[in-house]
Amino acid sequence: MHAIENTQESIEEFFRNTVQKDRKIHNAYLLVHSDKLGIHLNMAEGSTNNIPANENQPYYIASVGKLFTSVLVGILVEQGKLSYDYTIIPYLEKDLLQDLHVVKGKDCTNQIRIRHLLNHTSGIHDYFGDKPRYAKAMLEQIVGEPYRFWRPQEVIQWSKENLNSHFPPGKGFHYSDTGYHILGLIIEKTTSMPFHAALKQYIFQPLEMNHSYLAQHSEPLVQSDYPVADIYIGATRINVSQHRSLSIDYAGGGIVSTSDDLLKFMKALVKHVIISESTLEKMKDWARFVFGIDYGYGIMNIKTIPLFMPKKLNSWGNAGSTGSFLFYHPKMDAYLIGSLNYQGYHAKGIRMMLKIVNILLKCD
Repeated sequence: MHAIENTQESIEEFFRNTVQKDRKIHNAYLLVHSDKLGIHLNMAEGSTNNIPANENQPYYIASVGKLFTSVLVGILVEQGKLSYDYTIIPYLEKDLLQDLHVVKGKDCTNQIRIRHLLNHTSGIHDYFGDKPRYAKAMLEQIVGEPYRFWRPQEVIQWSKENLNSHFPPGKGFHYSDTGYHILGLIIEKTTSMPFHAALKQYIFQPLEMNHSYLAQHSEPLVQSDYPVADIYIGATRINVSQHRSLSIDYAGGGIVSTSDDLLKFMKALVKHVIISESTLEKMKDWARFVFGIDYGYGIMNIKTIPLFMPKKLNSWGNAGSTGSFLFYHPKMDAYLIGSLNYQGYHAKGIRMMLKIVNILLKCD
């Protein structure tokens, strides 16, 4: 018992010190849960909306939302309504399909399979990360046009008009939020309901994720007692939490949730409640993302690399550009969930998660 208490104190001290020392982080959230160790910590640090941050507060989960999109696809595959090998052609309007994915003068759109979009091997452009030829970058537009509502079709159209594709489907890896917007439209076409309604019907309601919803598109099942956490962009740290322009995230990362809700989701995924074990295994169709991390169908896999990434750190889940993370560490049966709420802190969020894993391992 003493070791567990020490571990919890070490995690809390590390988390609070990390947040307090970084002037770019205004508020941060962390939940660590392990049935194996008997640990459950749910914390918040900093302030938001001029009040102290609260551990029950909803926050934007950014690209962690891609795991929700991929699980929705998995559910529809299990129901026989989709296949990972289906092409995208029947699901998009002709004007969107035209010249959607042109590589060296050749239109490769009809070669894109659903699986290519899921693990970022389609080669299609990325509206969020790629540099546009003439227009302002999307991050600038989010800040500069705060009242604009972006329909997913508009985002895809903007992407194909302003960005270059990278390679034919299956011939490489290029992270693409545009690809996840297409997946959102495929889900809408298949379910005959808006993407936010599909999230609610297939995931939020069954798992009683009462405070989760798609930002700027829907409302939670139960309103939180706390405002959505502030989220910051850029060197001048602009708070964009109330920007209608965040509608742009859609199926690539537009979900607002709480740490407790995310724990419900991840437990259901790990324990094969929401999708089967065989579907989860199919989702582990890995492509190399960055050094030490592979990417499957909405899943990041932190893998063993001798001298750099030891086996003890092996874990899987997803992370977002705001320092959000949702991971499961099988060895410790531990769930690590949180966010730093600052755009560009993707790597810092993952590093925080891995350092907490190291603390947990000392307790084993």
